[in-house]
Amino acid sequence: MRKMLPLFLLLLLCLFSPALADTPQPVDTVPYDDLPPVIDGQTHVLLLCVDIWNATPEHLGNTDGMVLVTLDRYAHRVMLTSMIRDALVDKGDGHIGRINYIAHDSGPEALCRVLSQHLGVRIEKYLLFDFSQIQDIIDELGGVDITVTDAEASYLRRYAIPKDSTVPRLKGEGTYHFNGHSAVIYMRIRKAGGGGDFMRTQRVRTVLSTLADTCRTITYEEARALVDSVLRHTTLTNLNVDSMVHVMDEAYALRDCTIEELRIPVDGAVHAIRYAGMAAQEVDWKMCREAMADYLENSFLVLHDEAELTLSTFE
Repeated sequence: MRKMLPLFLLLLLCLFSPALADTPQPVDTVPYDDLPPVIDGQTHVLLLCVDIWNATPEHLGNTDGMVLVTLDRYAHRVMLTSMIRDALVDKGDGHIGRINYIAHDSGPEALCRVLSQHLGVRIEKYLLFDFSQIQDIIDELGGVDITVTDAEASYLRRYAIPKDSTVPRLKGEGTYHFNGHSAVIYMRIRKAGGGGDFMRTQRVRTVLSTLADTCRTITYEEARALVDSVLRHTTLTNLNVDSMVHVMDEAYALRDCTIEELRIPVDGAVHAIRYAGMAAQEVDWKMCREAMADYLENSFLVLHDEAELTLSTFE
């Protein structure tokens, strides 16, 4: 019994000692008052999705989906920038934490401010949805065509999405027409085919880009109806109807643009650690700000080959 006691104590230390967790480096940010003005002609809108089906302003959940939509009417560009949910950030109070907890703890305005200071871009407008609202918007748009791999198809079948939620019925690798519910499940895939949360952000951008492609031929009246649908299916936003119509007008004028994409953190600016008992990603935010500035200021398409990711992530 005496021999077992030291072993038992060692086991407890291994399980519960915070000293065994990685210690993150200080997070480099830009003071909010020092942020440059928004580039002339650009409009930024942060799209947020919380990780529950039925959110309320009082019960938001965590923002596992974060995509910044940038419309540039002067350079005639549309850009999607996605952020991984477990990136470590300075939460604004001097403490480090995962980015997807901020809106839940302090509200989406606080998340906009934190992202602004980390990306070097003033982000003020946001729309926050839950899973059911994303599902309903996709259904009102008539669904979305998605090309899946065998690994993704296998995951979706195991998840037991309804048999009639794709056309044709989901069997294996190929392109299928997804309804809103199955599209949300697809965007939530993390442990299928490798890449973890990095591939999850790619799936979100894929669905958004595909939906944007389906809207290229809509009439102005149909675009205006889409605004009403979005506002009807939004948990929280700081955009009123007039602001939404203004954003829609800019998007409508850019509907023939190629959708450009960027993932934050960029390649080479991240590594996985354990922090506060959770999987997290430590990010070189200075490097990301430089990539973001280059992305926004120059007209070129930024691509990442997600299939060749060699980043280590905690599953």
